[in-house]
Amino acid sequence: PDVVIGQIEALAATVHAEAPALSVVGVGVGAPGPLDPLAGIAVGPPTLTGWLDVPLADILERRLGLPVRLENDANAAALGEWRFGAGHGARSLVFVTVSTGIGGGVVVDGRILHGRRGLAAEIGHMTITNEGERCVCGVIGCFEAIASGTALGRRATAATAAGDGSALRRLSADAEVTGRHVVEAARLRDDLASALLDEEARWLGVGFTNLLHLYSPDVLVVGGGIANGLDLMAPTIEATIRQRAMRAYRDVPVVPAQLGRHAGLVGAASLVLFDDEGTLAARMPVGPSTYPDTPLSKIGTV
Repeated sequence: PDVVIGQIEALAATVHAEAPALSVVGVGVGAPGPLDPLAGIAVGPPTLTGWLDVPLADILERRLGLPVRLENDANAAALGEWRFGAGHGARSLVFVTVSTGIGGGVVVDGRILHGRRGLAAEIGHMTITNEGERCVCGVIGCFEAIASGTALGRRATAATAAGDGSALRRLSADAEVTGRHVVEAARLRDDLASALLDEEARWLGVGFTNLLHLYSPDVLVVGGGIANGLDLMAPTIEATIRQRAMRAYRDVPVVPAQLGRHAGLVGAASLVLFDDEGTLAARMPVGPSTYPDTPLSKIGTV
């Protein structure tokens, strides 16, 4: 943790040096879960070795002299898309990122759905079948294990062979095929890739139907690498939702994310710019700030 925290400190100093005229009113941090956003504690994210019950927000507040808000990275991305991206203007939103895994966040009536200890909406570990590959969590049938970009690439790799001359293997240079390769080949009208992407769309439609029934959002926003093929998958996703969803849920739009890889950054920054009611709130530094004050009228983003 000390190394990463030191890097955050250095980055904050760099940003301030590059834009000294801007008032820094706080720091928003998007981090892998599980974490407790209210307490500002990284509970024990499996992707960060040694991060067990680390009071990250408290540590950064003391070192930077600024208020710090901590949020799950997927929730931060959902917040970014809701406030400034594809969900702007909606009251409720479900954000799903389909990439190496499947994650996301839920905004309900203008608030991130946190649940117990901030662990709500583990979208990727929703069960959508009792068959298929075993998920990294140890369970068979998780949404992530069936419909992630990794799962799509795995099916494409199994359906081809190195040196077979297929479009998928040409795009992958005869290495393992990825979900992105499947999307690229489908755009080239390759039959196998199109069939694989259609199967992917059906599974996404099943998962999205569950999310519509659970959360009843105004809009469902899809991000991540596989979202680059959403236009190709949309007819099958929509047909699956029409087939499986109750009538009242069928008109919810499924749209691509607008902020790309910046969604989490934008959402994390907004944590300190808005209060819990969604009102723009300029939060002043707590204690002696590392950075000099400037008029609040000059608040900006870097």
